[in-house]
Amino acid sequence: MLNHLKQEIDYGTPQREAGVEVTLEIDGFDVTVPQGTSLMRAAMQAGIKVPKLCATDSLEPFGSCRLCLVEIEGRRGFPASCTTPAEAGMKVRTQTPRLQDLRKGVMELYISDHPLDCLTCSANGNCELQDMAGVTGLRNVRYGVGAAAGAHHCDAKKDESNPYFTYDASKCIVCNRCVRACEETQGTFALTISGRGFGSRVSPGQDQPFMDSECVSCGACVEACPTATLQEKSIIELGQPEHSIVTTCAYCGVGCGFKAEMKGSEVVRMVPWKDGKANEGHSCVKGRFAWGYATHKDRITKPMVRKRITDPWTEVSWDEAFAYAASEFRRIQSTYGRDSVGGITSSRCTNEETYLVQKLVRAAFGNNNVDTCARVCHSPTGYGLGQTYGTSAGTQTFKSVEKADVILVIGANPTDAHPVFASRMKKRLRQGAKLIVIDPRRIDLVKSPHVHAEYHLQLRPGTNVAVVSALAHVIVTEGLMDTAFIAERCDTKSFQSWLEFIARPENSPEAMESVCGVPAADLRGAARLYATGGNAAIYYGLGVTEHAQGSTMVMGIANLAMATGNIGREGVGVNPLRGQNNVQGSCDMGSFPHELPGYRHISDSAVRGEFEAAWGVNLDPEPGLRIPNMFDAALDGSFKGLYCQGEDIVQSDPDTQHVAAALSALECIVVQDLFLNETAKYAHVFLPGSSFLEKDGTFTNAERRISRVCKVMPPKAGLADWEVTVRFANALGYAMRYSHPEEIMQEIAALTPTFRGVTYAKIERLGSLQWPCNDQTGEAGTEIMHVDHFVRGKGRFIITQYVPSDEKVTRKFPLLLTTGRILSQYNVGAQTRRTPNSRWHDEDRLEIHPHDAEERGIRDGDWVGIQSRAGDTVLRATITERVAPGVVYTTFHFPESGANVITTDSSDWATNCPEYKVTAVQVMPVAQPSRWQQEYGQFSTMQSALLEGRRTATPEHVK
Repeated sequence: MLNHLKQEIDYGTPQREAGVEVTLEIDGFDVTVPQGTSLMRAAMQAGIKVPKLCATDSLEPFGSCRLCLVEIEGRRGFPASCTTPAEAGMKVRTQTPRLQDLRKGVMELYISDHPLDCLTCSANGNCELQDMAGVTGLRNVRYGVGAAAGAHHCDAKKDESNPYFTYDASKCIVCNRCVRACEETQGTFALTISGRGFGSRVSPGQDQPFMDSECVSCGACVEACPTATLQEKSIIELGQPEHSIVTTCAYCGVGCGFKAEMKGSEVVRMVPWKDGKANEGHSCVKGRFAWGYATHKDRITKPMVRKRITDPWTEVSWDEAFAYAASEFRRIQSTYGRDSVGGITSSRCTNEETYLVQKLVRAAFGNNNVDTCARVCHSPTGYGLGQTYGTSAGTQTFKSVEKADVILVIGANPTDAHPVFASRMKKRLRQGAKLIVIDPRRIDLVKSPHVHAEYHLQLRPGTNVAVVSALAHVIVTEGLMDTAFIAERCDTKSFQSWLEFIARPENSPEAMESVCGVPAADLRGAARLYATGGNAAIYYGLGVTEHAQGSTMVMGIANLAMATGNIGREGVGVNPLRGQNNVQGSCDMGSFPHELPGYRHISDSAVRGEFEAAWGVNLDPEPGLRIPNMFDAALDGSFKGLYCQGEDIVQSDPDTQHVAAALSALECIVVQDLFLNETAKYAHVFLPGSSFLEKDGTFTNAERRISRVCKVMPPKAGLADWEVTVRFANALGYAMRYSHPEEIMQEIAALTPTFRGVTYAKIERLGSLQWPCNDQTGEAGTEIMHVDHFVRGKGRFIITQYVPSDEKVTRKFPLLLTTGRILSQYNVGAQTRRTPNSRWHDEDRLEIHPHDAEERGIRDGDWVGIQSRAGDTVLRATITERVAPGVVYTTFHFPESGANVITTDSSDWATNCPEYKVTAVQVMPVAQPSRWQQEYGQFSTMQSALLEGRRTATPEHVK
């Protein structure tokens, strides 16, 4: 997917969909287009370029620049081609002497108030204004330029407050593209036009610097700007790129396509790919700008070993590192048994790399002790949707939301965690779709520019199942079910059992109001809207799964969609918003201890036989240890060795002190990562990882979309992650022979029915594929799941009895803590903390309601101690009404915050997914860090010193 910056065609206005076509004549050529198509786009589709500045095909036409004027036979004047729709029989001329004069005159006016520094301008070589001056034949400016022309803006001050781009008002032509991009594409409405007439200029907020405005730095305005007014600082520093490579973002589960624009092996900028089906040319601050971590000075690029975690690190060769790690794992298994070691796969690595790690564990270690970070996020999705629908994934494409009439968001904060999808959703809401939000916190979607929720069901943390039962009760008892869908598509016996259960009075909104804290009238209103408002789509996040009843809630959501017939077509469905870039793929690839790739149980002898034949080994038929089981086994002395690829379990898993104690009990931990993260501080072998820019492979996003990841630079440490796993396996005596990740995908496809039709060639030709992709699907796979029947045959209703969480408020712990993410940071922050994103969010804070703060004498910005039955930590307080009285909230992006020191061992009954979202706590003002924070600081200082003092290997160091 490499190209030498071929100019993508910009058709000027968006494509229109219509059942009727019209034929017209443009410059003597017959052109047929869908009704509603602009003359500009019709001309472009015929290969005729019309000059333009304010028009671009990602935005609705505006008609302000007056360059795209045309003549239409039989009509007076010179209409703008961008705003004039094509009509049957029209005869249009795009170039005449009169049009040439008009366009040249317009360009003179633009240039008279524009600096003539083209040769030294950062946009030189990529400036539409410069191009249009050439197209119109402009050779001189009669009015003079700048001061010579009289009043001007050529000395306007540049705004450099944003860390990623500059705003040079002296070069602004007031085309409005940036303002419209902020409104139409991003949906933030942070930009406006300030002033009138000649004094008009683009303004962030109320004439504020960009950093002080509501701008979210998505880059849509920068991408839309036709001049150097809004320009990436990397372009200003490095100049224009000379080639680009299409790849996939390595942040959240949206899976945006990007063009890495390069000079040699150096990234100049990341530009959202116009043809990326997940993002369609849009991006967020992380994917667009926060890629600098890949070349950060903290990267460790040489393998290291040590015998004890109190020893300095020793740099060794790759061969020495593999030999040492393999000898330690063999020693441990010889001493403690075959099941005494295991591995954790990474949701940030590719499908191919994840597949190899689980293969390494099963084939080389000889057990099924493999797990992944989905254990602590979306494992209840896999269980719940598997039980009800027969497959462990979302049902729709992201584009499907454009056909939704009602959108139900449960336990998710898309504007912060999945911002590109959120922009798509907000656009649909501005078009008239209705929104219901179920969340204990008032997220931005509840009320933001031109978007508001019809219902915000602000439930008490831990009462999700009570709410979904109340919603279902209303639908059942008020006769709002889709009985025809249920009769045709669902299992009758399970439905009848569920129907009898859900209709009971104890599930009514009136009964559940005292449980969940949501007024019964709101529960009834939301249920009626979801059931009767047209196409209704559910989108949910970790606020659903990270509960003691996470799996129960997922099944409750599935029940709700089946009961109303909102499954199996565009605009509806059940859609988990996956947190990490490849958490879907890591599950697909067999990262759970009980499942082989494709969600097939390890106990199935026929399935196991296929893998045994392909891998040349006998596989253990018994499921292995989950991550929490590994910790417990480490503490009881039966689990002694861990290979951890690309996950920071010390920071991300609950009850940090328990995790640290477990890792301290292990005799050999092998960590493969970019940085010395919190887990690596407990490691004995460090294998340098590679960033997404340094590898080939695929990611699978939340819509089951398989996209290519393409290497744009050599691995900093010399090996890509997949090569590291191969070499480790070979050192253990299990031969893996691959020369490229494409060969690994061929093996995956041969062994996994849902991936049978997946090939690199097809992905590169079609842009992406969606599993299932095989002989029973279309060439590009399956966009919408469960169209005619469920994967399991008939949909299965499951009774969802509400059971209160063990985490209850008491006199000692009277508040409930819940957690989440923020836009500028990502997961444990290892990537984003090493970028200028920390300018927006440089610490985790505790949100607390004014009533609770006043009771405790807490002022905004005060240090407060948060204590639970698991531990305590100290954060700065933010007083806000986003949270209800009795509820506090924090993020977990900074290791020194210790957010997971206070989360407990409570977990989902079916999957052991931790209950991050419900922790009983007390909050009080304090004057110093917690004891854990003081000990953490000392430990981290020691580990940093051991890293700084690392030495070069001598033979005795690696014996």
